Amino acid sequence: MKIKQRPLAAADLDAVVAIDASISGRMRRGYFERRLAAALRERRLHAQFAIDDEAGLAGYVLGRVLEGEFGRIEPAMRLEIIGVKRDARGRGLGLALERAIEDESKRLGLKEMRTGASWRDHQMLQFLDAAGYRLGGNQVVDCTIAEVKLGAREDEAVVVEERDRPGDRNDYGDTPANDFEHLARDMAEVHSLAETDLEAVTRIDRRLTGHDRGAYIRHKFEQALSESALRISLVAHKDGTTAGYLMASADYGDFGRAEPVAVIDTIGVDPGFSHAGIGRALLSQLFINLDALRVERVESVVAKEHFELLGFLYRAGFGPSQRLAFVKTLA
Repeated sequence: MKIKQRPLAAADLDAVVAIDASISGRMRRGYFERRLAAALRERRLHAQFAIDDEAGLAGYVLGRVLEGEFGRIEPAMRLEIIGVKRDARGRGLGLALERAIEDESKRLGLKEMRTGASWRDHQMLQFLDAAGYRLGGNQVVDCTIAEVKLGAREDEAVVVEERDRPGDRNDYGDTPANDFEHLARDMAEVHSLAETDLEAVTRIDRRLTGHDRGAYIRHKFEQALSESALRISLVAHKDGTTAGYLMASADYGDFGRAEPVAVIDTIGVDPGFSHAGIGRALLSQLFINLDALRVERVESVVAKEHFELLGFLYRAGFGPSQRLAFVKTLA
């Protein structure tokens, strides 16, 4: 049987949605429409491939470049979703699609590929093992909004990075007390990210990371201000100046998820506002917004060695996720 690998195209949408529905049991057309549109709009950040057999589209894979999410300094490729139609399985098509993403990552000069999967998804775990992935040195944490101390009633904590960052002095909130006497979001004026916040956010990020990540921050602003996805990014002001920011998105479809999940990928608090509750104010307002949007769960990633941050997240209501993080080092 003749097999042909090629870039995924907009004309493949119907076939991709049909294959995904046969696998997941859900119609997720909106998710794939957004991903395909984003790939056309931002080609340098997306890698999407297809495999055809004699009957047409047999499988697909979608990947996206991680620029600075979760505190990263070096970029990596994130394997977001992969699918092969049922009657074409057992022919190595999934591994061929993964290799296509791997080859594109190498062409881009990337050193790592990352992905995630539920520990209950035994078939995906076997696939990742065969493809050469290993457990990553980080932990996926999440919480269900209905079960945590939401801002209107109680206090909150904050998030998240994938590895230790040089010079990282983020303040994730004032933690000594646990009596929730003050509303977290009252500690600062918190509102949706605006274009005018770009310079201040870039400056804070530079102070925290010791690196100029202006291009990444600028791209995050473009995403937050566009209608291409449900962005829920926030900025906090205190005493007339920008004190902190939080960048997150709410979507569904990545890694086979069928329900919407908010993912916090970037947060920073100006060191001059340490222990002022800025991190808690940001997270509190985020939870309020997500509750209104009927997004039930929040997720992020934290380095396993970052005990202080993990403890803070746990006190906020986060805990170990049922999902595992995987990494593949590229030679």
